[in-house]
Amino acid sequence: MSTDEIAHEQAYVTVLYHHLDELRRHAADRLADTLAASGGTMQARSEREASTALYTRQIAQADAAEAGLCFGRLDLIDGDHFYIGRLGIFDEAREPLLIDWRAPASRAFYLATALAPEGVLRRRHIRTSGRAVTGLNDEVLDLASARADGLVGEAALLAALNAGRTGGMKDIVETIQAEQDRIIRAGHDGVLVVQGGPGTGKTAVALHRAAYLLYANRSELAQRGVLIVGPNPTFLHYIGEVLPGLGETSALLSTIGDLFPGVRAHAAESPLPAAVKGRAAMAEVIAAGVRDRQELPGDEPLEIVIDDTHPGFGYQSETLLLDRETCGRAREAARKSNRLHNLARPTFVAEIISALARQAADRLGADPYGGPNLLEPSDVADIRRELSTDRGVARAIESLWPALTPQRFLTDLYASAERLAAAAPDFTEEERAALERDPGAPFTPADVPLLDEAAELLGVNDRAEQEAAERRRRAQIAFAEGALEIALGSKSFEFEDQESEVLSAHDLVDAGRLAARHELRNRISVAERAAADRTWMFGHVIVDEAQELSAMAWRMLMRRCPSRSMTLVGDVAQTGDAAGTTSWDAVLSPYVADRWRLAHLTVNYRTPAEIMAVVGEVLAGIEPPVEAPSSVRESGVQPWHTPFADPSEIAVLAAASVPAEGSLAVISSAAFLPEVLDHVAGSDRVSVLGVADAKGLEFDVVLVVDPQGILDESPRGRSDLYVALTRATQQLGVLHPGPLPKMLAALTPLDA
Repeated sequence: MSTDEIAHEQAYVTVLYHHLDELRRHAADRLADTLAASGGTMQARSEREASTALYTRQIAQADAAEAGLCFGRLDLIDGDHFYIGRLGIFDEAREPLLIDWRAPASRAFYLATALAPEGVLRRRHIRTSGRAVTGLNDEVLDLASARADGLVGEAALLAALNAGRTGGMKDIVETIQAEQDRIIRAGHDGVLVVQGGPGTGKTAVALHRAAYLLYANRSELAQRGVLIVGPNPTFLHYIGEVLPGLGETSALLSTIGDLFPGVRAHAAESPLPAAVKGRAAMAEVIAAGVRDRQELPGDEPLEIVIDDTHPGFGYQSETLLLDRETCGRAREAARKSNRLHNLARPTFVAEIISALARQAADRLGADPYGGPNLLEPSDVADIRRELSTDRGVARAIESLWPALTPQRFLTDLYASAERLAAAAPDFTEEERAALERDPGAPFTPADVPLLDEAAELLGVNDRAEQEAAERRRRAQIAFAEGALEIALGSKSFEFEDQESEVLSAHDLVDAGRLAARHELRNRISVAERAAADRTWMFGHVIVDEAQELSAMAWRMLMRRCPSRSMTLVGDVAQTGDAAGTTSWDAVLSPYVADRWRLAHLTVNYRTPAEIMAVVGEVLAGIEPPVEAPSSVRESGVQPWHTPFADPSEIAVLAAASVPAEGSLAVISSAAFLPEVLDHVAGSDRVSVLGVADAKGLEFDVVLVVDPQGILDESPRGRSDLYVALTRATQQLGVLHPGPLPKMLAALTPLDA
């Protein structure tokens, strides 16, 4: 490409960056003005909050678009041309200078081929470093250069595929392919399942779809947000910078283990308890467990010793009795209220205290001569009030109908073999034993859907919190009133005998408005509010590695998205979790019947053909059968294998395998992982992982340690091995302490 053409594009890109700086500066100035505005009416405050969110988002989008602002140009057959980039930019006359990659006008940049040019004469890829144009790549879409595979931007695509991995995911806005673009821009209504093998760009498509949906459906999704669920924290760190880089900051990224506010469930767990916790039958177990906490006394009445400091009892100790029949009536009344456990508890408490008050009144007010009760109704009311604060009564009620948090409920359930037996009578002893754990043990990702299920049944009695919030509000107003009096003084005394025509500050702002100006709750983003609110309902949910989710996890996600507007991305051939699925229909039919659609990604952009030829035998034995994606390139390096006798040999091979540029991953069976971690030092370019943590990631070079162990450690070991073998973008090596599994016979010996 000539230097003149590069200089021409550099001049245009410089103009674009000038406009980007102006956009950022304008948004920052407007934000400052908005934040400095005074109180005003409720409508004015609402408008100010909306403006604050708008300008904050505009600044974030401008910052995100900084790297690689303009990456393409389309020259049309009719002589017109336009530029494609990360953000839409317009001149003073509202003429487009840069088309947002998500806009309909940009589709030809991704879809046009020589066989279907879409009116495009030439497609130009513009490479930049910082704000400098470093190279151009042109494709002239004429029949002489026709390709039948539908790949666009071949030179740019292959350059991106062959580039070294640096530990973070890159966006693909410059190299989106036709089948990816169709999925990214598909309508957001209903459930779309994207099935794709390793290296087909499932994750990239999911993230770009999130950015596109927020762009195309801003009015619907901006206030409700988009939830993106990934398989593990490593994965979220890997993709974390991609979505802001696409011009979006309105999505919440989370794992299943982080979806319950206040809980970070990342502890490891063996396959059996994870599988048991993931079963749909656990919903019935949780429901039975909650009902089991609404207890009755045994055959003997429960004795309650009343505190002898209560004046209503004559400053003497008194023992009251709660029998099974009395508690049964109270429990029935609470259950008939049709409220959740914690919300029905006040009914139970009121019934119990009334029964105890009647019992105490019968004793204290009894006429020794057999006459009517000597106590007045006000005396009985005093007794009821005193019983409601008695510690003995409170302990008795807590034992019969405790106020429960989901965390306490689940911890208590796991800690008691008796409670588990009562809640899960249809489970085997082995299954119930798998659920038992020490009360101090941390929660695992499989526990989070159960916590969510428990929260749905327990409810939150937030009356005390609401009353406390109201007290804080009143205190803030009282403080503001004092501040106004000190700062502004009272109304003028000069006109106290006549109607004053002078306006004071009191006429313009009152204490309530002054207090409201200091509230910050509406300044946090949608994603932040959603992360803190378990009941938040998202406008769209995207799930990556969706095949790994359990039946209970799906129940939780469906509650988060009652509209069933979802994009599920995964590969049933890679299912490794014991509670995962191998059938999309089995996952979705309980919620949407057959009202979902399936799209396929068929081209493998990551894994070289040499590696896919080796893993074909592994894939062939996975049920249900899945067709391998077609690799678009070869690396020129044959995958190899070598035996090892000591873990120290792994360190030597790892050191020799680190590429000059890019990354290396050593993916090990669980049995060898501790020793590998001891011998191989991790760094920015060297990662040591188990199979579960490697899912969804990619590296230039991968060494797989102990393939037979990976096969043996899980009922879905073949899927796990398939995952491990397909993480490499360039080279693959397999290290085995024993015989090489026969399914890997196509590997070349290292010393050959």
